[in-house]
Amino acid sequence: MSGKPARRQRGVTLIELIVFIVILGIALAGVLQMLNLATRLGVDPVRRKQALLIAEGLMEEVQLAHFTWCDPLDPRAEEAASPADCSIPEQLGPEAGNARPFDNVNDYVTQLDTPTPAFDNAAGRLVDANGDNFGPPGYTALLTVSADNRLGPAGAQIASGSAPAAMNVLRLSVSVRYGTAAADLVVLDGYRSRYAPRSVP
Repeated sequence: MSGKPARRQRGVTLIELIVFIVILGIALAGVLQMLNLATRLGVDPVRRKQALLIAEGLMEEVQLAHFTWCDPLDPRAEEAASPADCSIPEQLGPEAGNARPFDNVNDYVTQLDTPTPAFDNAAGRLVDANGDNFGPPGYTALLTVSADNRLGPAGAQIASGSAPAAMNVLRLSVSVRYGTAAADLVVLDGYRSRYAPRSVP
């Protein structure tokens, strides 16, 4: 006979197992709720970034357009010293037969200080300069063009009037909406000055 006491078998009791399963279930539910919340909130920054990229692309299109005194079809366009020398002066709105990308900044809108769906096709769908769909469905963009006198150092601003002949600086504002909430909007502002009034395409 051995002098060692018999070892008692040790394991998990049924009560301990049930408590462990309950605690694990509560922790797992919390982790799943956090993942669900992170997924739902993670979509909004992506949509906002897409809206910003769309606004940047549209702003670049407008800023790359010429800003001349005369229509490019005017034979005097490259020698005019002022809008008065043009036989076809540039006006607000596109000329007949002119399509995107327009040959002049002021062709994108027909009125100053008015948000205009300048980038939509005939069906009201946001498109790029080639007429291809631009961005995911549900995104809309508006362009506002305003004459502006604030460009330049204080006391030496560039004079700019609201008549096309007197517009020397334009403030461009592209707003892209990607949802129905008030915060679902990206607004990008830029400027375009008439630094090369005789430059034609």
